Amino acid sequence: MSDPYLPPGLPIPVPERNGLSAPYWQGLRDGVLKVQRNPRTGAFQFPPQWIAHDDQGFDLEWVEVAPKGVIYSWTRIWHPVHPALQGACPYIVVVVELPQAGNVRMLGNLLGDPRQEVPIGAEVEAVFEHHEDADPPFTLAQWRLV
Repeated sequence: MSDPYLPPGLPIPVPERNGLSAPYWQGLRDGVLKVQRNPRTGAFQFPPQWIAHDDQGFDLEWVEVAPKGVIYSWTRIWHPVHPALQGACPYIVVVVELPQAGNVRMLGNLLGDPRQEVPIGAEVEAVFEHHEDADPPFTLAQWRLV
């Protein structure tokens, strides 16, 4: 993808100072989608936490998961929430459920016509949008209908 979906000028996403989400962001830089998994139970979780949701253990692992999912929910954004988005509305934000990762859900933008129909349950795949000119460089996971 050569042109970013949303205009420049938005805050750059970076891992928290404590590094909790660093493996997720590095995975995106490498072109892979990663979520946490409890190695004892196999339970997936996202967003990242220090403690496993299912048994409160502390030794979670980061695993690569298929960059495919289904639309669980969505909203069309009509009003800019940041000055950089002044001329970018409308755009669509989706909640994507990852069936191959325990049905964890993550947010992202839906690429394509911002006035398109968005069927609940539609299959989507991740598109890794690299921002090499940013300081620091970063990558976003955007979504497109399959």
